[in-house]
Amino acid sequence: MPKKTPVYIRIHNDIRNRIESHKWEVGDKIPSERDLAIDFGVSRMTVRQAVQSLVEEGILERKVGSGTFVSREKVKEKMSGIQGFTDTILQQGRVPSSKVMAYHVKPASSSESDKLQIKEGAEVLKMERIRFADDIPICYEVASIPLAIIKNLNKKQITQSLYHTLKNEKNISIKRAEQTVSAMLASESTAELLDLKKGEAILRLRQVSFDQMNQPIEYVRTQYAGNRFEFYLEAKK
Repeated sequence: MPKKTPVYIRIHNDIRNRIESHKWEVGDKIPSERDLAIDFGVSRMTVRQAVQSLVEEGILERKVGSGTFVSREKVKEKMSGIQGFTDTILQQGRVPSSKVMAYHVKPASSSESDKLQIKEGAEVLKMERIRFADDIPICYEVASIPLAIIKNLNKKQITQSLYHTLKNEKNISIKRAEQTVSAMLASESTAELLDLKKGEAILRLRQVSFDQMNQPIEYVRTQYAGNRFEFYLEAKK
């Protein structure tokens, strides 16, 4: 029997549909959490969870003191580089580690199904981690992975270095990635996780990674401490 889709995911999908159908246009302020809770007949906590998932995906954006708005399109620049966090930190002579904050299987939201090219409601593993270098928090990462891809792999294999495990155990190699980077300010919860002050700079990365068959295998939303991490691009003529 398929799992029932959680209420917050149904609300996430409904809000996203309203935006895509132009009921709410880019730049529009959406109703308050209180009003949305009344509209959907649920608690404010449930609405907050749905709205936060859309903020993490860049569909909505919060403005301190003003409310929550439909995000405006940002300039996108495709970056090369499909190396995992573990290898990046090791190559700099530092010690990588992770702290798993959440690890559970759930039905895919509409955003996850779009990015991962799977049916809406298909099962995905959702994994939330804080990633460290020499015990210093670098980023907070939310990853969604189709359950079918990681079948028969244990939690340790997946959380320690997913890309290495996929290569060694499944013969799956990461061949390309679609990445979007934007800037934001640390929320109170993110600041606490990354040992920052509320309002400090955050670099937000949204990435879909593809295997050698050009199938998406991971959808990641990552928030990097702006004073501890930077991206660079290599351009060739």
